[in-house]
Amino acid sequence: MKHPLVGQPAPDFTTKAHDGFEFSPSKFKGQKNIILFFYPKDDSPGCTAEACSFRDSLQFFETADTLVVGISPDSHESHKTFAQKHGITYPLLSDKDGQISRLYQVPRDLLGLLPGRVSYVIDRNGIIRGVFRSALQFKKHVEEAMRIISKL
Repeated sequence: MKHPLVGQPAPDFTTKAHDGFEFSPSKFKGQKNIILFFYPKDDSPGCTAEACSFRDSLQFFETADTLVVGISPDSHESHKTFAQKHGITYPLLSDKDGQISRLYQVPRDLLGLLPGRVSYVIDRNGIIRGVFRSALQFKKHVEEAMRIISKL
């Protein structure tokens, strides 16, 4: 099913990442593609596999002028610990109140019990070019993001 935001401008927001980096999608308009991946929980097995898959593919994304950004409801402190433990160098954003998830229309997963796992590919013009949603295909998020970025 096509996500309603595909082909639309990416909703804008501004927040600080776990490392103090201030992130706003509009800040990169005209400069970089962006992968925003929403995940449920730091250090859970599936989320760790997904986050580490993005980490392991950073060279591909950097070569394609693409910034990878992870978002979950976890705190900045949790993100700092998670990033240090797994060598994650890209920004991790806290969405404790769910405001960013609502902007991006991220549905809840597994009978509404968990925050959703959805990846968005935003082109350098700020348009959402692809969305991949799967609660259980953790590494497929990276594969789909790479496939879409390769076509931009």
